[in-house]
Amino acid sequence: MSRCELRPAAEEDLESIADYIAEDNPSRAVTFVQELREKCRVLAEMPKSAPARPELGEDIRSRPAGNYVIYYRPVSGGVEIIRILHGRCDVDPDIFDD
Repeated sequence: MSRCELRPAAEEDLESIADYIAEDNPSRAVTFVQELREKCRVLAEMPKSAPARPELGEDIRSRPAGNYVIYYRPVSGGVEIIRILHGRCDVDPDIFDD
C-alpha cells in the first residue's frame, strides 16, 4: 500500500471543510471528509496522474475533488498532501513552501 501523508495544514483544511458542511448537514460532513481522504489514498497509488503545477512550486500537482482541490507532491512511496482548498480560492504559491 502506498503512503498518503497529510501535512498539518491539510488536516486543518479537512477540519474546516467538515465544520462548514456540518452547519447544514452533519452526517454529510463526515462522509464528505471520508471521500476526500479516499481520493488522497487513490492519489498515493498513482501520484503522477494529476497535472503538474509548476506555477505553484516544484513537484506540486493538483486534483479536483468536488468543489475542492487537493494540492500534493509525489514523494517516495506515495504522496504528501499539502492543502485541500475550495476551488474558488485564489492560491498563493507561498502556501506550498516548506
